[in-house]
Amino acid sequence: MTEPPNKTSKHTHTVTHRESKKMGEPDDFPLFETKLAKGRILFKLYAASMAMGICLICVYRATHTPEKGKTGRYLWIGLFMAELWFTLYWLITQLVRWNPVTHHTFKEKLSHRYENMLPGVDIFVCTADPVIEPPLMVINTVLSMMAYDYPPEKLNIYVSDDGGSELMFYALLEASRFSKHWVPFCKRYKIEPRSPSAYFAHASPINNEWSSIKNKYEEMRKRIDDTTSLGKVTEEMRKEHKGFQEWVLGSNKNDHQAIIQILIDQRDPEARDTQGKSLPGLVYVAREKRREWHHNFKAGAMNALIRVSSKISNNPIILNVDCDMYSNNSESIRDAMCFFMDEKRSEKIAFVQFPQYHDNLTKNDIYSNALMVINDVEFGSLDSYGGCLYIGSGCFHRRDTLCGRIYSLDTKINNWEKQNHKEITESIDVIENECKILASCSYEHNTQWGKEMGVKYGCPVEDIITGLSIQCRGWRSVHLNPKRKAFLGLSPTTLLQTLIQTKRWSEGDFQIFLSQYCPLVFGHNKIPLRLQISYCCYLLWAANCWATLYYVSVPSYCLLAHISLFPKLSSYWFLPFAYVFVGKYAYSLGEFYWLGGTVRGWWNDQRMWLYRRLTSYLFGFCDVIFKSIGFTTSGFVITSKVSEEDALQRYNKEIMEFGATSPMFNILSTLALVNVLSFINGVKWVVMDSDINHFRELGIQMVLCGLIILINIPLYEGMFFRKDNGSMPSSVTFQSTILAVLFCAIAIM
Repeated sequence: MTEPPNKTSKHTHTVTHRESKKMGEPDDFPLFETKLAKGRILFKLYAASMAMGICLICVYRATHTPEKGKTGRYLWIGLFMAELWFTLYWLITQLVRWNPVTHHTFKEKLSHRYENMLPGVDIFVCTADPVIEPPLMVINTVLSMMAYDYPPEKLNIYVSDDGGSELMFYALLEASRFSKHWVPFCKRYKIEPRSPSAYFAHASPINNEWSSIKNKYEEMRKRIDDTTSLGKVTEEMRKEHKGFQEWVLGSNKNDHQAIIQILIDQRDPEARDTQGKSLPGLVYVAREKRREWHHNFKAGAMNALIRVSSKISNNPIILNVDCDMYSNNSESIRDAMCFFMDEKRSEKIAFVQFPQYHDNLTKNDIYSNALMVINDVEFGSLDSYGGCLYIGSGCFHRRDTLCGRIYSLDTKINNWEKQNHKEITESIDVIENECKILASCSYEHNTQWGKEMGVKYGCPVEDIITGLSIQCRGWRSVHLNPKRKAFLGLSPTTLLQTLIQTKRWSEGDFQIFLSQYCPLVFGHNKIPLRLQISYCCYLLWAANCWATLYYVSVPSYCLLAHISLFPKLSSYWFLPFAYVFVGKYAYSLGEFYWLGGTVRGWWNDQRMWLYRRLTSYLFGFCDVIFKSIGFTTSGFVITSKVSEEDALQRYNKEIMEFGATSPMFNILSTLALVNVLSFINGVKWVVMDSDINHFRELGIQMVLCGLIILINIPLYEGMFFRKDNGSMPSSVTFQSTILAVLFCAIAIM
């Protein structure tokens, strides 16, 4: 592969590396600092007390097991097994949360010291379907990336369109023209965020230029929306760019040739904004797809981008983002560079991962998509053990480590000045044709791509094993969570979308655990043991389904059958159960509130914790097992970024959306009804029989059923009280009612 042209900086900061030394700033002054998170002593005291309570519960289970032949013996043992699993998983989660760290960057020192030596950045934006991921959304992400507070001649944006859609290409063509106005406007007024859609949705007019730019954006938006609604590009529009000739008759999203179009060529003297300054490069990439070749989903698209970009720009840093994750912080690149360019601690850092946040969450986050504890607590602890996970978006990589480079002590790759590029003399047409070879279906055949080079293949969550492989080659990673969030995207807006997305994650994670990439095996003697175990916190998500399913169904079954599974309320053994229960949820509520959540948001989080385990994790677990014995094959499900208008209105009002038939809803509805019937039966014994002993013996089971009923109130409303399009389908309600009645009848017999 040839190298790209030499790029000269037109920096705005004037203090050079040599001048900074004259100013008295030491050469080795760190560009970032790392601090331990606050409040960990209280957490460790809490964890120790909880461990004592859990130990007492285990002692009770072991010493009070019913004798052979007694009713409920095996149900008791099953519950004990479920509690042992919860104990094991709890220990893993405490390790993950034990020692979180936070990072703070010094971007001013970076600018003063290295402004002339900042490395180039190739930005990858991946999209796959113009219906599920609308072109207008994609170009807003692209425009936000083009407007970064970074030398524009050192930025190149590559858009991978796996759908091979001329609608997406047309939208990018429009964005390339609008960028000439948008980029200088953003930098002149230092606006945030720099996605036009997100900015104009909340900003107020500041002057005539603001109004002019907004009008230009609205005109562009209307043209793109009209073309998208039409479903094709008109003949008049086709004449605007030679690239439209690439779309030949008969091609579709699953069968088309490679299409590479350089929309903004930085060598072109006309590629300037309205102020005469350079614009970031912009390249459209649709890799070749043929039905007889497996395309490896997003991982295959990423690897094609790595190869194509190496021909055009070959910048040493790569940022990849999902098409809905627009830049919310124009200084994110400089934040990342503080880690890559630090004099003492940068040489082992392979990637800098920013957390994923969303800008369409409701006030109380009805579907618990914020993942606050994971982003703000758990990933910070993984960082202290040698590196956080690569989560597939919002991540800055060194190109060479992503391509398989192994870390060694004599490796020194901080001298970015030596990574200048040679001049490319070929014409655009020649470069585009050469890149088509790199994006062809057959290029990877009998190569190490997807194995030792690039993003790994063979797993729905290719990002996790890719990051793990990089760490096992001797590198470490950094989790950076600045006060102003770096990226904001779109979260699912219906319950089913959320559960399906979580199912894909848990399925892929569990598949890794059972594969050669299991951290306990693949990472043995390569990464710290604590990091190996911490990975398992996420890889074992799916395995949590069985213990949770047992705890939700069996105690209610035993309540119907008058079988006690817990100590009497008057027994001293009741205390450890009460302490663990109250302590766990009290700490969880306090932590959630401290991280910025609401009490109602915490309650929604508990509901989704239960729903995910009973459905997403269960189906993910089963799919992995079925795949391992040859019954099914892996697939990649794209989460829709669009919703129907009435469903979106219900989401904004925080009304839970059902509205579709799904076996996931059958499971949730059946279990919810079983617990209602069990609770009613238990209350009948206590009230009508006036026997307080029933309550003393079965009180914990009644409380457990009652809590499950409370957490399922939105589900009951959807089944029996709501009449809108988002209510539970009547077929699901009918089937679940029949199953619940049969379950209860068997228990009572």
